[in-house]
Amino acid sequence: MSTDDPLAYQVFNEIGIIDQLASHTFTQSLPRGMTIAQFGILNHFVRLGHDYRTPAQLASAFQVSRPTMTNTLARLERRGLVEIAPDPADGRAKRVSITASGVAMREECLTRLAGPLAEVNEQVPDDLLQQLLPLLADLRQILDRMRD
Repeated sequence: MSTDDPLAYQVFNEIGIIDQLASHTFTQSLPRGMTIAQFGILNHFVRLGHDYRTPAQLASAFQVSRPTMTNTLARLERRGLVEIAPDPADGRAKRVSITASGVAMREECLTRLAGPLAEVNEQVPDDLLQQLLPLLADLRQILDRMRD
C-alpha cells in the first residue's frame, strides 16, 4: 500500500486485513458446524433484542442476497437455533426469531472465544481499544447511513 493511496482506501484496507485475521481466529474457535455468518445472525438477535425479523430485513442488515440469507436461516432452523414462521399479517412473508437454543449457542460461541479474546487483551493495551471503539462505531454508523 502506498501513502499516495486515498486515505479512505488505506483505512478500509487496514480494516479488511484486521477482519481477515479476526475471522480466522473466530472460525477456529466456533463449535463444529457453526459459521461466522450463522453466529452473526444469532448475535444480531441478542444484540438488538429477541424480536422477530424478516429474512429480507436480515439480508439487508448483513448485506447479502435474500437466497444467501434464506440458506443460512434454513441451516439455523434445522439446528433449532431460530424459528421461521409465517407472518400473520402477510401470509407470503416469514418471520424469524431466535430460540432459547440459539441464545445458548451464542453464549457457547462467546465462551469459546474467551481464550483468543484474552490473548488480544494481553497484547493490545486497553487504552488503545478504548480509543478505537468509539471511532469505529462512528465510522460504522456513517457507512450504514450511506447505504440507505
